[in-house]
Amino acid sequence: MAIKTSKQRSRERVVQALYQWLTSGEDLAIIEHQFLNQKEGKISKSFFSNLLRNIHNNITILDELIDPTINRSTEELGSVEHAVLYLGAYELKFHPEVPYRVVINESVEISKLYGAEGSYKLINASLDRLANNIRSVEIKANI
Repeated sequence: MAIKTSKQRSRERVVQALYQWLTSGEDLAIIEHQFLNQKEGKISKSFFSNLLRNIHNNITILDELIDPTINRSTEELGSVEHAVLYLGAYELKFHPEVPYRVVINESVEISKLYGAEGSYKLINASLDRLANNIRSVEIKANI
């Protein structure tokens, strides 16, 4: 088993925190505090907080980006899948310094860990479509 970087662990925690927020409706600041104070696995706290807060602040934009890439409404998504898609869509849109393949791979791996069986296929297909829209220049440059 490969050792995870602090950013990989941070992304996993962001998905867990978003899942908690989506399912409980609890205040995001309280959830963020809980996750920042967990002891297991070193994370990049600033990376975690920036991702979590900025995903939350851009939720409407992210829903608009995700919606046309899936064959159902975003309300029909499982909470884990929704959280993973939020993470992937956010990084594709707002973090062009992270290669699109890394964004998709990280999201797929997280969905394999925490999502429903086979959900990684939906994550992969959705983010691939989104990357083709948002990162077309990067994709063409890598061919």
